[in-house]
Amino acid sequence: MRKPFVAANWKMNKTVEQGRGLVADMLPELRTLPQVEQVLCPPYTSIVPISAMLVGTKIGIGAQNMHWEAQGAYTGEISPGMVKEFCQYVIIGHSERRQYYAENDDMVNKKVQAALVNELIPIVCVGETLVENEAGRTSEVVGRQVCDGLKGIPAHRAASLVIAYEPVWAIGTGRAATGDGANQVLARIIRPALSGLFGTQNAQAIRILYGGSVTAANAAEFFLQSEIDGALVGGASLKTAEFVKIVEIAAG
Repeated sequence: MRKPFVAANWKMNKTVEQGRGLVADMLPELRTLPQVEQVLCPPYTSIVPISAMLVGTKIGIGAQNMHWEAQGAYTGEISPGMVKEFCQYVIIGHSERRQYYAENDDMVNKKVQAALVNELIPIVCVGETLVENEAGRTSEVVGRQVCDGLKGIPAHRAASLVIAYEPVWAIGTGRAATGDGANQVLARIIRPALSGLFGTQNAQAIRILYGGSVTAANAAEFFLQSEIDGALVGGASLKTAEFVKIVEIAAG
């Protein structure tokens, strides 16, 4: 049985003061739901103060991105070691990174490798665009992203991975995929690709999340699906009642 997993991706939102206020509002209720693995991913500037608020809880903290190099002349970047000082998780390959910053599968792979070397749990995002979806290329695109993004990962490290299927056409648009539609992508494309990389038993241990306009109103539709183990939540994670309700639904 894979433990439910819900991560909050704040993206480029919330000052430190605003972030601290949001966590203070959420924390009392989130602490009562340890049966769900919970992760908050604030902007870099808020990681240190938010991590201090989570000491003594079972709620993790993650970065939204990182570089694959340990150090060097990479102005504006954050290294795996810097992330590891305060975080247990890191989001890698989000569609916004791919779209706006030209990240490709090779870069994703380097980041996943670096995360694992530094004992960070990577939340690896995959998903097709609307054009690719309508052209019937979902299997081709998502399968490639999984296989190329995770190539070279030893099978014994597979359980450390978390995959997030985020159809690009559903992110921030209010147009979520259906529960059944998302589950079919996981069952027919992502899980088989993972089995090809790591073997069936290791692949079954990997949690796969859905992301893309997840709300308290539609979360149950996704969490009832056999292959969906939780959610990577964007906009709804910025609202206390919404995010807490999503975690409650994941807890069953």
